[in-house]
Amino acid sequence: MRKTTLALAFALIASTAGAETLEERFVTCQGCHGEKGQSATEYTPSLGGQQAPYALIQLFMFREKLRVFEPMNDMAKALTDDDLRNFSDFIAKLPKPAPPADAGEPARMQRGETLAKQYLCNNCHNRDFSGKENVPRIANQREDYLVKTLGEYKDNSRHGYDGTMADVMGSVTKEQIADLAYYIARVR
Repeated sequence: MRKTTLALAFALIASTAGAETLEERFVTCQGCHGEKGQSATEYTPSLGGQQAPYALIQLFMFREKLRVFEPMNDMAKALTDDDLRNFSDFIAKLPKPAPPADAGEPARMQRGETLAKQYLCNNCHNRDFSGKENVPRIANQREDYLVKTLGEYKDNSRHGYDGTMADVMGSVTKEQIADLAYYIARVR
């Protein structure tokens, strides 16, 4: 599945090379991140409603290979600074992900909410997890992506532009990561 998705993304890059509008250029991103930025691809984040400053920083980090994920590094390498700003603003205007129809198992939702308060997630990500400035929107993000990302911060295989998330995740267990991701993916 992953190879098929990457092949589709690269085919879309080739087909949109002459595209001029941001909407036309965003078609390439939809190959992995979904229509209107709502990902249906395993371990791939939804981009819709992401904070523009956060998206800008991430795109810059991909372009400069400060954050390494080969498909994104390849996609971002030709982007100018203006492209980065324009894409970031465009992403911020896409519809934010909606919570799944399933409100979640009440006991597990309670555990996740308790953990989110314990680890002060709402201090940086806002009470509704909408993010702010250079802090990402995580509300209703894909659960599998949240588990993956939180695990990477914990094992220090994903580096942010500062060490905040690595510090926060240091004492969080794998079971707690699963409950946090479950809750944040379904928060209402």
